[in-house]
Amino acid sequence: MSEIRIKKIESLLTEKLSEILIKNELKDPRLEEFITISKLIISKDLKLVKVYISFMGDEEVHTTIVKVLNNAAGFIQGLLGKRIRLKHTPKLVFYTDHSIEEGFEITKKIKGLFP
Repeated sequence: MSEIRIKKIESLLTEKLSEILIKNELKDPRLEEFITISKLIISKDLKLVKVYISFMGDEEVHTTIVKVLNNAAGFIQGLLGKRIRLKHTPKLVFYTDHSIEEGFEITKKIKGLFP
């Protein structure tokens, strides 16, 4: 599959997943955090999507939210299937993206070097 088509599908999936998360269509009180999709990687055969999410909170909150989203992945996949037109709706796997927190830590260290 062409790289351009994969990028278009990634963009469409990111948009639709964001809508689902912002509107809290899962109606799970544990997902009331502001969740951002930071990266989405789709396999070449369009059967698997790795969704990297970021949000503020401690490690326990990160673990809980990723667990909830992975448990609801089938439901989310069904919602996506109704909103996008693909031959097969890809399987979703959610991961935590720690890059924002790592960026803050690096910034603190750099500021500490220069008084």
